[in-house]
Amino acid sequence: MSDEKKIEEMMRQIVTALVNQTDSVTVESVDQGGSFVINVHVAPDDIGKVIGRQGRVVKSLRTLARAASTYTGGRHVEVEIIE
Repeated sequence: MSDEKKIEEMMRQIVTALVNQTDSVTVESVDQGGSFVINVHVAPDDIGKVIGRQGRVVKSLRTLARAASTYTGGRHVEVEIIE
């Protein structure tokens, strides 16, 4: 399993633990040259849980993804929450 897929799976597990509608969670990564973007799709009712108060949860998710990206050769990682 590639390092990008490992980070993608990590995001899937964390977000699934946060939301009520676990079946609606999908995570996909898109390669953009020197960096890659992880798109996290959740149900509209669960958007607030993933973002958190004042964006604290999504900020933590982004920090975890960036920390894990050190194992991918230092490629830049972005996490986007999509309804």
